[in-house]
Amino acid sequence: MNWKEHKQQLLKDAAFKKEYEKLSTEYKVAAELIRLRVSAGMTQAELAKAANTQQASIARMESGSTLPSLTMIKRIADVLDADIEIKLKQRHVPKNALTVADRQRNA
Repeated sequence: MNWKEHKQQLLKDAAFKKEYEKLSTEYKVAAELIRLRVSAGMTQAELAKAANTQQASIARMESGSTLPSLTMIKRIADVLDADIEIKLKQRHVPKNALTVADRQRNA
């Protein structure tokens, strides 16, 4: 069984799913760091040296146990020749919410 199949099994447990969803941001960052590092053909130690940090710090980021600062993400992105894309979106948009365009028309 690979990780994807194993994760799907684990997510069937409601308690596990709730905790997993709480950490989804950390896991997404970790997965992307791993993907980019592996694509670059670098070890954790090589990435750490190039980003002026410790291998243990990279390991913690990749495990999802630590969320790196934006400064650290920028350093890693530079080393891995990657762009940073940050997107904040509202989880629940009220039905009567006005868009920026609506507010400008009403002003």
